[in-house]
Amino acid sequence: MMFNKVGSFFALDIGTTAVRVVELAHSGHGWDLKRYGSQPIDTKTSESSSEQDKKVLGEAIISVMNQAGIKTKDVAIGIPSQRMFASVIEVPNVSKAELNATIKYQAENYVPMKIDEAKIDWAVIGTSPNDPQKAEVLIASVLNQFTESRMDLLEGIGLNIVAIEPDSLALTRALLPDGVQDGRLILDIGDNATDLVMTIGTAPRLVRSIPIGFSSLVRASKQNLNIDPQQAQQLILKFGVGQDKLEGQLFRAINATLEQLMAEIQKSLKFFATKYANVGVGAILASGYAAVIPDLLNMVSQRTGVTGQIATPWQHVNVPVTDQAQIAPISSQFAVVVGLAERLGF
Repeated sequence: MMFNKVGSFFALDIGTTAVRVVELAHSGHGWDLKRYGSQPIDTKTSESSSEQDKKVLGEAIISVMNQAGIKTKDVAIGIPSQRMFASVIEVPNVSKAELNATIKYQAENYVPMKIDEAKIDWAVIGTSPNDPQKAEVLIASVLNQFTESRMDLLEGIGLNIVAIEPDSLALTRALLPDGVQDGRLILDIGDNATDLVMTIGTAPRLVRSIPIGFSSLVRASKQNLNIDPQQAQQLILKFGVGQDKLEGQLFRAINATLEQLMAEIQKSLKFFATKYANVGVGAILASGYAAVIPDLLNMVSQRTGVTGQIATPWQHVNVPVTDQAQIAPISSQFAVVVGLAERLGF
C-alpha cells in the first residue's frame, strides 16, 4: 500500500503538534487546491497509545475535516520517518516477478525488523548511476503494530485508508522542482526529528531520520538560559542562530545541538558524494523549521558549500488568491500533506 496507485481521496498528516489535511484536484499538469486545514494538537496526544488520547486525536481529525469541508472518506496517510526504515539497494536488472521473489525471500537481509512483524514494500527507482546492469530499488518497512494502530484509529472514525506512504516520499513529490536532473538534499526539520532525503532527479537515493528537531533546540535553550519552553520557542523563531543576536547568548545555548545536526548533514553529503561520485548536489531544499528559523539555512549552506533554498510545497498547486495570505505563514508545515495529496498523479 506504500507504492500503489489510488483514486480520489484526501491527504492526512498526523504530525507531532498539528493535524493537517489537503484535498487537491487535477488541473492540466498540476493541481488545484480544493480544501485544506490545520489544527493544533498536544504532543502527548499525537504520540500516546492510550484509548483516551486516541479518542482525542480522532476528534481533532474529524474537527479539521469539518472545518476544511472534506466529505470523502478515502484518505492517504504518511508514516513518520522515525517510525519506519527505508533504504536504497542495488539488484541485477531482472523481471518484476523475479525481483519480487528476490525481495520476498531475502527481505531479512534488507530491513532491521522481523519479517512477520512488519509491512514491507518496494519500488524500482531507476537504473543504478554506477552500473547500468543493475537497478536501484527503494525498499521500505514499518512495524505492523504502528500501521494497525493507525488503521484502527481512522477506521474507528469512519475513514477508509487507500494509501500509506513514507513521509520522505511525500516530501520529494512536493518539494522537488520540475525538470530537476542533478542531486538535491531535502532538509525538513520537524518537532522531534529531521528528515534528510537526498535525491537524483525525482527519486530518493538516501533517506535518513535524525533524532534532532525543533524541540531539541528548545530544550537546549531552556536549560542553558534558564527560561521556560514558550520563551525558548519564541526566541529561536525570532532571533534564530545568528551569533550577532542577543549578544550571542542564544547561539551559545543551542550551538552544541546545532553542531550535532550539522555533522549529520555533512555525513549524508559525504556518503552521497562517495556513492554517486559523478552526481553534483545542486541545492539544499529547506522545509519545516529549517525554512523558518532565521539564519539556519545560511549556516547549513556555509558549512556544506551547497546553496540553500527555501522550498515551497505549493509549487505545483494553484492556490486560490483568497487563501494565499492565510497559507503563507504556515506554508512550510504542509510539505508532507501536500506531497501525499499529489499521489493523484503517482
